[in-house]
Amino acid sequence: MTCPIRLLFPAHPFERGAIEPDYAAEVGAADGLGLARSLVQVEPLLERADGAAAVRRVAEGAGEPALYRGWMLSPDQYAALHAALTERGLAPVTSPAAYRHTHWLPESYAAIERWTAPSAWLPVTELTVDRAVALARTFGPRPLVVKDYVKSRKHEWFDACFIPFADDEANVRRVVENFLRLQDGHVVGGLVFREFVDFARIGLHAKSRLPLVREYRFFVLDGRPFFVAPYWAEGQYGESAPSADVLAAILPRVKSRFYAADVAEKSAGGWMLVELNDGGSAGVPEGGSPEAFYRSLGAAAG
Repeated sequence: MTCPIRLLFPAHPFERGAIEPDYAAEVGAADGLGLARSLVQVEPLLERADGAAAVRRVAEGAGEPALYRGWMLSPDQYAALHAALTERGLAPVTSPAAYRHTHWLPESYAAIERWTAPSAWLPVTELTVDRAVALARTFGPRPLVVKDYVKSRKHEWFDACFIPFADDEANVRRVVENFLRLQDGHVVGGLVFREFVDFARIGLHAKSRLPLVREYRFFVLDGRPFFVAPYWAEGQYGESAPSADVLAAILPRVKSRFYAADVAEKSAGGWMLVELNDGGSAGVPEGGSPEAFYRSLGAAAG
């Protein structure tokens, strides 16, 4: 199929010309559809934000749009990748500002606040357990989840993610301390508290016993949702996926050409936006097919 965008996947860290194994299914799907691709060496980005080293084997372009599909990068690392790709004559679909906007919750919160869970945060430069306890207290007795600017420890749900009562200082302290310990010094951006929302349950995760909810991931390109799939491969999803209309209010507010939006059904009915993700580093959800995703992406871009 015809697609004007060149896809950029992570290369194997040790075998020249080989694909990072975790992206083999996506690369296989893209290759099966005849989509153009190149490999990026991600390690120089992760180790020292060296964009030139990362793209040295990427063929030069002549203004050809390019789309990174790989590991999460920090905003500075992505900016280095963007600059290096531009230097090689490619035109990355996602700008550094757009990447930051959808990658870090506090950056997009003003745009999505009305449609997502109430949230508050502490930048890592201000983060102490005492300050976190004080911030949690502002939510009163309501339940919370804790995460950093990007991810939670959801598979350690009761120990490092879920807080039943925000005014229970001892338990807030315990969960926050566990979260920080498990992150092992890698708290991204800062600490975030989000009000827990009672979403429709569909089961328990087979390994971690995480409560699974009826959640879907949409991908959006240039303001148009083009793919949706169940977030989880497990659980009793039942009815069909929600209409893209659930995103109608946020589409003109999100400052990115390519992103993912996760939505979940509330137990009382209706849908809520869970969070945004950069489209390049957001995985095809467990309940989705890489082939279906890349077929839809090719059609949307073409």
